[in-house]
Amino acid sequence: MQTLTTRATRATRVGRVMQLTLEGVAGATLFAMMLLTTADVTGRYFFNTPILGTVELTQLMLAALVFLSLPVVCWRQEHVSVDLLDAIFPARLVWVREVIVNLLVTAALWVMAQRAWLLAQRAFEWGDVTEFLRIPRGYLIALIAAMLALSALLTLGRAVLYLLEGLKVIKQGGPLSPSTERGGDND
Repeated sequence: MQTLTTRATRATRVGRVMQLTLEGVAGATLFAMMLLTTADVTGRYFFNTPILGTVELTQLMLAALVFLSLPVVCWRQEHVSVDLLDAIFPARLVWVREVIVNLLVTAALWVMAQRAWLLAQRAFEWGDVTEFLRIPRGYLIALIAAMLALSALLTLGRAVLYLLEGLKVIKQGGPLSPSTERGGDND
């Protein structure tokens, strides 16, 4: 029991570092998008010289921003959800529902990650680049595949935590504990 608690604490620390890293990179990407757009608008309207390729760069950064944020959203379970099943599931069986939902989401994310990885490989093989700036698209698609795979692993981890806590293998620190509710201190 002690070993499981120690592993859970270590996993929490690693998860926190990963979360802060992904949030930091996503935040920097958003800041770069803001600076680029501001510079482009300023150049376009005041100096009649827009920045060439702004639309392409913004599209690439937006895609990176969305997929860099996905693992954090999956781990925190902050994605859009519909509570249609809440009324029919008794509170003592919520963990069963959460295990099933998280396993289904894991499978969907894993399939998408595999498809995206194949698309990245094909983009590299074909030399696929953006239209104006000639930036290779394979790197962005590989990032998308990696973030989908990481999101799948984190969602699987959520399912395992729900299962362990539902079976009373762990008492605290799992997703059902008050200390790790959405928006809690340990998220």
